[in-house]
Amino acid sequence: MDINTPPDTAPEILVQGLVDLLDVEEIDTDLYRGKRQPGGVGRVFGGQVIAQALQAAQRSTNGPKIAHSLHAYFMRPGNEDFPIIFRVVRDFEGRSFATRRVIAMQQGQPILNMAASFQVPEEGLHHQDAMPDVPGPEELQSEAELRQEMIDEIPEKFRRHLLRARPIEIRPVQPRSWFRPTVRAPQQDSWFRLVAPIGNDAAMHRAILAYASDMTLLGTATLAHGVNWMTHNLQTASLDHALWLHEDFRADDWLLYACDSPWAGHARGFNRGRIYSRDGRLVASVAQEGLMRLRE
Repeated sequence: MDINTPPDTAPEILVQGLVDLLDVEEIDTDLYRGKRQPGGVGRVFGGQVIAQALQAAQRSTNGPKIAHSLHAYFMRPGNEDFPIIFRVVRDFEGRSFATRRVIAMQQGQPILNMAASFQVPEEGLHHQDAMPDVPGPEELQSEAELRQEMIDEIPEKFRRHLLRARPIEIRPVQPRSWFRPTVRAPQQDSWFRLVAPIGNDAAMHRAILAYASDMTLLGTATLAHGVNWMTHNLQTASLDHALWLHEDFRADDWLLYACDSPWAGHARGFNRGRIYSRDGRLVASVAQEGLMRLRE
């Protein structure tokens, strides 16, 4: 850490803040409370709601079953002014698999519905897509460095948001311009990891990956149209989110997020993602459809 870095932006503190945020509180049987993001303003980040919902489902499931997939629908934007309440429904408990349904609520209204499936680990037939051939993270600049280089272009009202220290570092393979977007293929690859190590709680590593899987994904479909979330008449929002967890991984080791968008239309954009460990294992797959509406 640089000696001029404020103490509250130390990597260890940033990461502990994320761990605390995703560590949901049990307030009754199958009822959990998710914390607010300290200093959060406006709409709750969708990845936070997904990760906290997954944690609630994981807390309701005794070992040795572990989460292998989740499917979520966003219904209303979350509000940073309130905590989120998660109710878990135990739909199925079998010998090999278990299914949980989670309803995330604020002020008496559901903001997200999620189904998650759990399996007792077992061996089986195996194949996977090869990891894309891209430069390693050591050869790339971080998003924070890239944004610092363009500080003079960042409008004052966006500087605090874009330049704040974050618990997850992202190093894009194909950097994009936030202020002069151009039309390009709807594909982007990024390395990401926590900025400091955490312990060996595999459930927390899965929750952090679920959180990070909502970063960079939604914007992939916009690349083909030369727009982004700073385009004044573009309205974007996540509509759903699906995540499949294939292999063990660590969120504090480098992971490659390879995203592409095969289709957009009818004010929606469809995005896919593959997440690889540094050694080339496909550890997770992601799919999401998002609102992508141009307003008059």
